[in-house]
Amino acid sequence: MAIRTNLVTKQPEIGNLVREIRLSSGLTQQKFGDVLGFSYPTISRWENGISTPSDLAIHKIELQLRRLGKKGEYLMKKNHDSP
Repeated sequence: MAIRTNLVTKQPEIGNLVREIRLSSGLTQQKFGDVLGFSYPTISRWENGISTPSDLAIHKIELQLRRLGKKGEYLMKKNHDSP
């Protein structure tokens, strides 16, 4: 699979992407935080544009995108194509 790295880390784009990845994975904020190794309040802050993920978090988010296969490719393309 050829998912491009270098996620757009601007808000609200990254927050929307995090939410879409989480929902596509069928996870709550708590479970998604557990998967990535972050607390659910951190996931909530990313999704709501209060803070942005660190470089380590971006790497873990990219890994989760890869796990989603074709859906991850679609979300990545959508993220890069947004204005």
